Amino acid sequence: MAPLLSVKNGRRVRMTDVIIIGGGTAGLTAAIYLQRSALQCAVLEAEEFGGRIFPTLAIENYPAMPGASGFEYSENLRAQAETLGAELTAQTARSLVRDGDLWQITTLDDMLFTSRAVIYAAGEKQRMLEVPGEEEFLGRGVATCAACDGALFRDKIVAIIGGGDKALDDALTLSKLCTTVHLIHRREEFRAVGNTVIQVKGTPNITLHLNRIITSINGTSRVENVTLRCMENDEEETLAVSGVFVAIGSIPQTALCAGLVELDKQGYIIAGEDCATSEPGLFVAGDARRKPFRQLVTAAADGATAAKAAADYIMRS
Repeated sequence: MAPLLSVKNGRRVRMTDVIIIGGGTAGLTAAIYLQRSALQCAVLEAEEFGGRIFPTLAIENYPAMPGASGFEYSENLRAQAETLGAELTAQTARSLVRDGDLWQITTLDDMLFTSRAVIYAAGEKQRMLEVPGEEEFLGRGVATCAACDGALFRDKIVAIIGGGDKALDDALTLSKLCTTVHLIHRREEFRAVGNTVIQVKGTPNITLHLNRIITSINGTSRVENVTLRCMENDEEETLAVSGVFVAIGSIPQTALCAGLVELDKQGYIIAGEDCATSEPGLFVAGDARRKPFRQLVTAAADGATAAKAAADYIMRS
């Protein structure tokens, strides 16, 4: 179906084969595969096309693109989808409902999109510290993914904030690259599994800072140090670091799917490796899906898989 634009009861209505909610790696990869399958799709993205990778200075772990910036990667992905005919629109989806054989998505601008299938690729949002300097230095010393950005801090001193499995796993990853890793946690005890805690405590270049929080991230053009406050006596100290990794958890952006599909306790969408959810015609790709590993390469794989599953569903229906 070629995209059709009409006006109904004063509202703009766009009809297409597949609506993709989310324009990150998963969503744009799905768009590429759908367009190559002769299915027309529209991609709705509330923020930056390319997703959370957009501000990254250099990508070290995506095949065949070592050193590419997040901006360059995102622009290439966006351009590839658009060249193939995908409709990319800066719209925020505010409702997702099924009406018979069709799906209806209403945006904040009161535009209505209808389609035969939906690929949900809205991802997750990193929990942030919300302290001075964090937003200013995002991509210039502040990072959220050790696997993605750790190599940029090779032989440097970094801090990582958090006390769960991800924080401690990231600390171990960074300890293999960095001279010193300052692990900062607001409590005395970690929430991570016991074996990981033992391994972290036994790693010589990981220094623990317990019962402490970061109150500011400081620097000029890049991160230079952080200010810590002790939770017990309010005393402050300054740590010289080149990087700050925030690992205090993520929030899946799945509110639109609540009540439609099965979610796990954390709010991630439950789906098989075919990316099909519990609701026929609704597929999930990328970080919004429950899975053990979230990276650009797994998001791309999800996007391709979801596109194939959506195409097969349309052919059958």
